[in-house]
Order: sequence, then structure tokens, then C-alpha cells
Amino acid sequence: MQISDLPYPDPGVPDARSGPRFLLWLGRGQLGGQLKSLCWGMLHFGGVAGLPYAVGLGVDAVVDREPDRLLLVGGLLVLIGVAISVGDAMLHRTAVTNWITAAARVQQLLARKTAELGSALTRRVAAGEVVAVSTGDVEKIGWFVEAVSRFLAAVFAVVLVCVGLVFYAPELGVVVAVGVPVIALAALPLLPRATRRADVQREKAGRATELASDTVAGLRVLRGIGGEELFLGRYREASQDVRKAAVRSARMWALISAIQVVLPGLLLITVVWYGASLALDGRIAVGELVAAFSAVATLLYPLRHFEEIAMAYSFSRPSAQRAARVLSLTRTDPAERSARAEPVGEPAAGGDLYDPRTGLLAPSGRFTAVVCGDPDLAGRLAERLGGHPMEEQAGDRDGDDGAGREDKDAPSVLLGGVALDELELDTARRLVLVQDKDPVLLSGTLRELFDVPASGSVDSDAALAAAQCTDVLDALLQSAPDGVDDPMDARITERGRSLSGGQRQRLALARSLVTDPEVLVLDEPTSAVDSHTEARIADGIAALRAGRTTVVLASSPLLLDRADRVVLIDDGAVAAVGTHRELLHREPRYRAVVTRETDEEQRLAGLGMTELEEALTEIEESA
Repeated sequence: MQISDLPYPDPGVPDARSGPRFLLWLGRGQLGGQLKSLCWGMLHFGGVAGLPYAVGLGVDAVVDREPDRLLLVGGLLVLIGVAISVGDAMLHRTAVTNWITAAARVQQLLARKTAELGSALTRRVAAGEVVAVSTGDVEKIGWFVEAVSRFLAAVFAVVLVCVGLVFYAPELGVVVAVGVPVIALAALPLLPRATRRADVQREKAGRATELASDTVAGLRVLRGIGGEELFLGRYREASQDVRKAAVRSARMWALISAIQVVLPGLLLITVVWYGASLALDGRIAVGELVAAFSAVATLLYPLRHFEEIAMAYSFSRPSAQRAARVLSLTRTDPAERSARAEPVGEPAAGGDLYDPRTGLLAPSGRFTAVVCGDPDLAGRLAERLGGHPMEEQAGDRDGDDGAGREDKDAPSVLLGGVALDELELDTARRLVLVQDKDPVLLSGTLRELFDVPASGSVDSDAALAAAQCTDVLDALLQSAPDGVDDPMDARITERGRSLSGGQRQRLALARSLVTDPEVLVLDEPTSAVDSHTEARIADGIAALRAGRTTVVLASSPLLLDRADRVVLIDDGAVAAVGTHRELLHREPRYRAVVTRETDEEQRLAGLGMTELEEALTEIEESA
């Protein structure tokens, strides 16, 4: 795989059972690139390992006054130099390719998983952890994949030097062959402690990142209540904790690095002292002493890769563990999915949408409005209607012992009698489209915005008209450069920042209407528009979606009055069903949510004239 071939057509199915297994899966997926890098590394390190022996042969040729042999040694040194240069350049090229391709594969896997889980991802994994996995952790995983081939080539060079010395200068070779493994393994007892300190640093860094993300997301609110300094102090404290943890981690790695410098130095001193005594006794030649000295000095270079691979694995293992945790998340319980012996067929067109957990029924071809007293519950219900399991929040149900815990026993939403979360993801998304209350507009032209999978029955003009986007088109056209006459060719900035909240919301609604899914679920689609526009949008949705199943989660009377049926969800279950006007008259809980009545207003509304006069008298006397 070359960098020019990225992205992967299919990044594959990862082994996400653990961090080490995920790293092993990545390595197996890049065997070709690893072998190329290993071969170039062996050429490079082989040249480095052969350099001392060539120098020793040259010294012997000078001592023996043999110019022909010295000329041959000079030619050998040239070849070794070429091997070192070419091998180093190609090793760097292939190793970096392995790094980038591994990181790209992980990023594609994370992007695919994010698209699969949608907004449910951040309810299962902290936002700071998601950011850490998709940025820093990806680089650390790529680092380890890239370092493996260089480490194996360094092992080859170390073995080559030790074996060569044993044959070239046996008495010194034995000393080197015994000392090198000690140097290579000396840092192993310190690695667990260094890894733990690095884990603490990453954990604190993740918390600081999450705090920063929350602060930025709520900056407007913080400014409104004057809480910037409070959160700034919290972030300053968190960043100082990260700094202290990083210093403690760096101290341990500095100790490991010091060991990798001191022990080779001691070995070098030992070889020089012992070799000099052997040379004085005439037991070895001067060239053999020079070769042994050069070999030990050369070993410092490949031995550094032993430290690097230890650091790379220590840093990448928890990173791979976090990535594996995210990649192992599924829309449904894997045990339930594997228990089915046969694949689930696509539901027949025209089926009702039914949620067994709440009892919500959206009849086929009808406009159903859902009223929830809890806005968070409405958002989770919208996700569940789209095929994602709805998660418990603290206090949602009796016996819940943790916020954000998924209810594994909750039955799936059914469409035409078929469980949505047992369908293939593409099929479920095609049948049911969910637009949350904060839709995202990607940068590009308006035409590109509406280039989405659709039935073709609804064109962009009809969808824009139903969503009351006339003023949005005028605004886009006015801000477009000269020469752009069609608003569909006008560009939208990143996340639609050049538009107001209501304009973004209406464009997103028009995009959803264009897709014309069998079931359209809208979560507060008109929360950012004025009442007059909202009334026209409600009429537009009802007209354009006639004969199609539409579910709108809202509490606006203008939307509710256009719905064929209204369902009140209270305490996580259906409490009442009827039209908007019926529920206003007979259901106090519904009236409290829709009209924002207080408890005292509800009590007064239920009183007769006599009782009302007495209650008003009591209120005046108490005042």
C-alpha cells in the first residue's frame, strides 16, 4: 500500500478484542510494507555492522604494508557507504509509509464507526476520549507500526556484529556477546513503571481535553453567567496536573535513556581495556582491536532502537486499547445479533413504526407528533427510533445505578414488525432518517448539500419551499461572488457559520425532506425560527409528507396542531394519545408541557367559577 493509494477502499474488520490484538491485526494488514522496510533496514544496518570489520582490515593492511589489500578495503568501504546511504533513505521512506498508512487505516475505521453510531458514540465514550483517540492516539499507533521493522533490522545488526566478532576476534567477541544482551534487557524492569506513568499522563490529558471541549461548547453560556474565570481556573489546574504527570513520566524515560548510554559506555571501556592488554601480549592484532572498538561504538546506534520500540509499545498499547474500545462498540448487543440463524429481511413498505419500550406507535402514512417533558429523553428517543439503542440516564428508571448505561434488555424499535437494529446499517438508514436538533451543514455549494441518497420523488425546490427557505436562498445569493446567478451554486461556509441558527435549521430540514425516507424523524425541527415561519413550515411538512410516516418530537402548539395524532411521553412511557386540541382539554400533564403552565395555574384551571373566586380571594389575602 502506497500513500498515493490512500484512502483504503475497505479498511477491513479490526480485531478489537484488546489493544495488543488490534496492533497485531494492523501489523498483519501491512506485511508487504513491513517486509520492504525490513529488507531496506537490513541493508542499512548490515552496512553499519560491516563498517568496523572493514576498518579493522584496513588497519591490518596498513600495518602489514599491503597497498593492494588496502585498495580492496577502500573499495569495500565505498560499497558499505553506498549500502548505508541507500538503505537509510529507503528505510525512512518505507517506514514513514507504514506509519501513515497505519494511521490512515485507523482513522478510516474510526470515521466508519462514528458514522455507524452517530450521536450515540459520545454517550458511550467521553468526548475528550474520542478526541484523544482520533488525534494523538492515531499517531502513537502509527509510530509503533513504523518502529517494528526498524527494530527488527536493528536486532539483525546487533546479532551480526556479535557473531562477527566471535569469529573475527574470539576473545573480545565473547565479552561483547555477553554484554550486549545485558544492555538490551537492562531497561525491562523499569518499563512497567514507565508505562504506568505514561498512562496516568494520558488519562489526565484526556480529562483536560474533555474539559476544554466542554468549555468551548458552552462558551456563550459561560459568558452570559460570567463563568469564564471559573472554568479557566479549572482548565489551568487540569493542565498543571498534565504537566506534572508528564514530568514524572519523562524522568522515568530519562532514566531508561541514561541506562542505554551508561551501560554501552562501560562495555566500551571494558573492551578497550581488555583488548589493549591482549594487544600488548600479542594475542590479537591491532586491526582486531580497532575492529572490536569500532563494533562496540557502532552498537550504540542499533541499541537505541531497543529503547524506541519499548517506548513506542508503551505509548501505543493504551492508545490501541482506547481505539479498540471505540471500534468494538455496536448498535446492538452482539449476543443478540449472533443468536439469529438467518439474516433479517427488509420490512415490507407501509409498516407501522413501534417502540416496545415506550409504547410509542407511529402509524404508517400518518403525521405523528411526540411530546416529552424531558428534552434529553426526546433526543434519546429520536436516536432509538433511528435504530440506535436508547441509553438510560441517572434516574430515568428505578434501579438505574449509573448515568449513560445502556439498557441491554430493551427491545428494538420495530418497523413493519422487523427490528431496526437487526437490519443492515445501510438498509436501516435508508428506511428511517433521523434529524437531530443540532444538524450539521458541511461546507460546499447548496447543490452539493442536497446531493444525498433520495427516492427522487421530492426535488430540491419543493423541499426548500416546504422548509420556507426563500430568504435563505436570497441571503446566499447576495453573499455569493459575481457571476453566480443560481442560489444552488452559492457556497455554504464550514458548518454554515455564515447563516443564522434558523437558516441552518431550515436548510437541514429541506435536506431531510429531499431524501424522502419511508420514515422521517425530526427532533425539534423549528426551535430556532419565529412563530409565523414555524406555522408555514408545519403546513409544508404536512403537505409534502402526505402519505409518508413522519414523527416530530416537539412541544410547539403550531406543529402539534398540524399533526394527525399526538403522543405524550411521560416518565419514559406513553401517557396519552389524541389530537392536540383533545389533549389540551383533558390531559393536565400535556397542557403543562405545551403551555408551560405552573402547578398553581393547573390547579386554577381545573376549578369551577365559585371555587376559582375563593382561590383568588385566598391568593389576594395571602398577598
